[in-house]
Amino acid sequence: MPIFEYQCSDCGTKFEKIVASSSTAVTCKRCKGGKVKKMLSVFAVSGSSVKLAAAEPGPCECGAPRRGMCQE
Repeated sequence: MPIFEYQCSDCGTKFEKIVASSSTAVTCKRCKGGKVKKMLSVFAVSGSSVKLAAAEPGPCECGAPRRGMCQE
């Protein structure tokens, strides 16, 4: 089941919730309000099988010495 990020329109609280289907009603964890909007999330992967060194060689557009080293 996917984890989605939401923000409550009533109190502004941001929270994550595991949702079984798109028809599942989501309420705010803090104020229990029903006016929540789904936020744009970034997909992340972690584990030993992921090779960051496989990123493109050379400096990154952000200024890091190599691609894959952004904000380190």
